[in-house]
Amino acid sequence: MTSISFANELLRKGVHFTSILIILVYAFMGKQASQLLLITYLVLILGIEHLRLDRGFKLPVLHVVLRQKEKNAIGSYVYFTIGALIVISVFSKNVAFAAILMTTFGDMSAALVGKRFGRIRISNGKSLEGCIAEFIVDLILAILLLGNPFISLLMAFTATYVETTFVKIDDNLAIPIFSASVAELVLLILPML
Repeated sequence: MTSISFANELLRKGVHFTSILIILVYAFMGKQASQLLLITYLVLILGIEHLRLDRGFKLPVLHVVLRQKEKNAIGSYVYFTIGALIVISVFSKNVAFAAILMTTFGDMSAALVGKRFGRIRISNGKSLEGCIAEFIVDLILAILLLGNPFISLLMAFTATYVETTFVKIDDNLAIPIFSASVAELVLLILPML
């Protein structure tokens, strides 16, 4: 992780709280309403990215929370929105909810715990302490939403593995897609056993 302050990391992760809105819209207004919200938001942020990357506009809050690698590249919030749209569209409701919340709160706990308490470096500059925090948060979220400890364990492991090891694919896109794929695959296979 590039070095941004703890306060900026907190602000950066606060952007992910939009995931709660996505889930609330889906829960109370339906899948299509959440898809419409995500598509609208995606168009808006792609416009912002165009202004930022192609026109050189520096947006005050956005400029502060971008990591160094995002200064001249698409921001992670675009990948998060695409990932959320895919899992909402493709996977069952509770699996999609778990995948989105794991991306939000698991990733947030990994970053904040790693930044504050991380001492043991493992992969890609990530800390063991951050990985453990993410795994615990992911596992709790999955158990609460899915109720199946085995699937929850696999989903949490997948999300933590993706967060820790993936470099070329943004984790905000990869975590929801991979963790939801594992959960759905196991849900399909389990009844056959």
